[in-house]
Amino acid sequence: MGPSVPQLVSLLVLVIVNTLTLFLVGITFFRSFYALCCNVSTIETWEIERHEQLLRRAKVLGGYLDGPDGTKVRIVRQEFPFDIGIWRNICAGMGTNNFLAWLWPLARSPRTDGLVFETNGFEDPGTTWPPPDPDRIPRVQRGETAISAFTYAHSGLSDREEIEAFRQRQEHDIHRRYDSALPQKRKAFHNRFAPDTYEPLEDDMLAEDAGSVSGEEGWQDSGGNRLQDYGVDEDVEFYDEDDIPLAELLRRRQEKR
Repeated sequence: MGPSVPQLVSLLVLVIVNTLTLFLVGITFFRSFYALCCNVSTIETWEIERHEQLLRRAKVLGGYLDGPDGTKVRIVRQEFPFDIGIWRNICAGMGTNNFLAWLWPLARSPRTDGLVFETNGFEDPGTTWPPPDPDRIPRVQRGETAISAFTYAHSGLSDREEIEAFRQRQEHDIHRRYDSALPQKRKAFHNRFAPDTYEPLEDDMLAEDAGSVSGEEGWQDSGGNRLQDYGVDEDVEFYDEDDIPLAELLRRRQEKR
């Protein structure tokens, strides 16, 4: 009088699949609802946790953190400026304060130009977000001097050999100038101090041949996730994109393709 064996097997498979789907969709829903209530994105959550970590470091080190080339950066607490209250956050995200329109899929989208957003006014006017981060400060570019620029002395080379030597020096100069124009990465925080005395190291930058070794842009949030786990280019997001040469950005795009 009951269902057949194939029907029972089909029901069991559907129950398992639907339960897993409901669980995963539920996690995504609650995560999105939390972000909507707090008016934060995934990267902004990462920036808030990053700022809290810098505050803990600065508290131990006297309120200042070392930047590239020995610069000192004062770290002060800043509140997230775009959290304007749960109700107003939801209304801003949904585009209207009519909660019945939230269920209508063809309702209007949030009206914003994507450049200016309402703030809570907790910080002084002109305060930028995210807060200053010593590890995002690019290293000072050292200018090249013309002293002893032509030190090559004639050593009995033929005309062909002199031209070849000149081309080799020219290629070396091009590569050297190109490498110096790229943003230089700093070592991870725990590797920037002497192991015994805990004194800051003079050279806290990663070597050019460090390979896949991660510096501070490889920082993880409280859940152990990195920006690259969310599909974000860590180099572009962590360092100022304007400081990266256009040729380097084109090269990275070509590699991804």
